[in-house]
Amino acid sequence: MEHSIKTVCVVGMGYIGLPTAATLASRGVDVVGVDVNPRVVDAINAGQSHFAEPDLDMLLRAATTLGKLRATSTPEPADAFIIAVPTPFLADKSADLSYIDAAADAIAPVVRQGSVVILESTSPVGTTERLARRLAAKRPDLKFPLTSDAVGVDVHVAHCPERVLPGRMVRELLENDRIVGGMTELCALKAEAVYAPFLRGKSFRTDAATAELVKLVENAFRDVNIAFANELSLICEQLGLNVWRVIELANRHPRVNILQPGAGVGGHCIAVDPWFIVAASPDRARLIRTAREVNDSKPHFIAAQVRERAERFKSPVVACLGLSFKPDVDDTRESPAIEIVLDLAKDPTQRVLVADPNLEALPKQLLGLPNLEFVDTLEAVRRADIVAILMAHTAFKRIPREELMRRVVIDATGLTQKPEAA
Repeated sequence: MEHSIKTVCVVGMGYIGLPTAATLASRGVDVVGVDVNPRVVDAINAGQSHFAEPDLDMLLRAATTLGKLRATSTPEPADAFIIAVPTPFLADKSADLSYIDAAADAIAPVVRQGSVVILESTSPVGTTERLARRLAAKRPDLKFPLTSDAVGVDVHVAHCPERVLPGRMVRELLENDRIVGGMTELCALKAEAVYAPFLRGKSFRTDAATAELVKLVENAFRDVNIAFANELSLICEQLGLNVWRVIELANRHPRVNILQPGAGVGGHCIAVDPWFIVAASPDRARLIRTAREVNDSKPHFIAAQVRERAERFKSPVVACLGLSFKPDVDDTRESPAIEIVLDLAKDPTQRVLVADPNLEALPKQLLGLPNLEFVDTLEAVRRADIVAILMAHTAFKRIPREELMRRVVIDATGLTQKPEAA
């Protein structure tokens, strides 16, 4: 179909919104990026990303230099609106939809007849309908699709969940298939056109509720499989076996593909989204709930291992290597490594040294702790009695093996214990 989307307003200039905005702008679309943080707005208008992501800086500089992307704190009229704001969970593990509600309230005054509104934020089933109803309440002069059989609507509403991986976002935005879930069939068709300028992968149209659940299922599937690997690591620890060797050999079976264990599960999706399924069906999501509990308990297991080894030292110094939630990125959202460091820092007799080559400073959760220090990797290792490898950053592979051999090492990543590292 002919592409009619000339202007797009992206609400939320975070890990999803900013790459999406820059990619659209690079294809000639006029994009306005909206964020409540003035520092983020200033950085984008200066052609600078506020987080590390390969190829994003180059894309962003080109988009701002050509005048195709600019940032502001207030939404502006556009052909399409993309909402890419956080959906964290509350204390009861249900979704906090306040950011989506705030985004809806912000765009309501500037939505116009013919606009397309796309929710990209990972959300519980029913959130897109909630968004449509909230917009309808704010704009009674426009007709919104509140049911799947609605016709003659003025504004088209859809859910198109993001599917990108930090460290590969720019590439995967282009190449990954998209699920486009419309409140109506026409809504899905209109939303599909928004991604047409850059999408190389296939687009699959469905209803909004199905698209919402598909995204949650994708992340729950990965969480369950990671939980299996993490549970294996606990069993192997008790049996005195090398879990990475066990997994390597088990994976030689043609129909077995076990994932790798780690310090836990972090990030903005996998550590959060399965809880939305549990909240929606608490009596039936038993496996999904148990997987979450296994993965959530792993950081405490690692911390307990460190404390046990520390008992032999009068004033132990512990080096914690890696704070991000995955290798070679600066993203610390829901990172199990931070949870481990916080746990260890509770002991005033213990000095905790933290190193992460992908970060320039400690994340805010760790600021102000008196017995914690952010240092260079090699310095952390050399000053430590115990070294806890919490994330398999490439830089950690260059730590001299003789330095590690002089310390007590707790390796949650397999960096020093995998068969190929032997």
